[in-house]
Amino acid sequence: MALWSLSTVSNAPVVVASYSNPPMNYFTLEAVGELDELIKAWHADPSLRAVVLRGDGRSTGFITHFSVETLAERASTPESTRSGAAPSRGFHALLDRLTELPQAVVVAMNGDTMGGGFELSLACDIRVGQSGDHRYGLPEARLGIMPGGGGTQRLPRLIGPARALEFVLRARMVTPDEALSLGLVHEVADDSVARAVRIATEIAALPGTSVASIKAAMYRGLDTNLTSGLAIESGYFLETMQSDAARERMGAYLEQPEHLRRGWLERATETHH
Repeated sequence: MALWSLSTVSNAPVVVASYSNPPMNYFTLEAVGELDELIKAWHADPSLRAVVLRGDGRSTGFITHFSVETLAERASTPESTRSGAAPSRGFHALLDRLTELPQAVVVAMNGDTMGGGFELSLACDIRVGQSGDHRYGLPEARLGIMPGGGGTQRLPRLIGPARALEFVLRARMVTPDEALSLGLVHEVADDSVARAVRIATEIAALPGTSVASIKAAMYRGLDTNLTSGLAIESGYFLETMQSDAARERMGAYLEQPEHLRRGWLERATETHH
């Protein structure tokens, strides 16, 4: 892998994927293709429980934005713009596969994260911002275009249509703290990578069946009405109830004296791997 490199977390089934395209960490078609291959491999790995995405820490951004050079080249080639929906659909499919991973995906936005990089982050399960002079957002309208990697669809589902429309129409670029106040990130940390790894490790200690079912039920339910969503939830709930992990863990819980059960729940991710 030329642009993405992998490392593992000690004593945890967590993989960390670092993006490096210095000096600006622009996203490219090659990077999209590499990430797609990684996602396919992660999907097929039952031993993996969580994924962390991060920037290399040496460049200015996590993924600053998609290469404008590539976009300008495509815009100047009539035959490519006539079929312009095709590249966008390919990126949509990539992000759908990322969201559909059975593992939790935590992104450390340790630098500027705009445009396609921000849209990639929106497709992750948990977003950790990085304290500092960084910008997150969708500035595409400043370039005479619009978000094409899911930003106009995932953002309204995250913060509501009114806020999202204002955000995209104004082509806003916000600080990490502003992103936190808007609900764009779950938290802001002085070391977003370390915090993202910590969160991923906590989730990785939970049964994989529970994590995968929670993700599938929630994301599938968001695309339908409440009645259908509840039916989806019921199906996945039954799957988890019938799992070996559920029988083992509920049995361990019931073995505890009642006054110790809350403490057992608080320690469960530490004592059951």
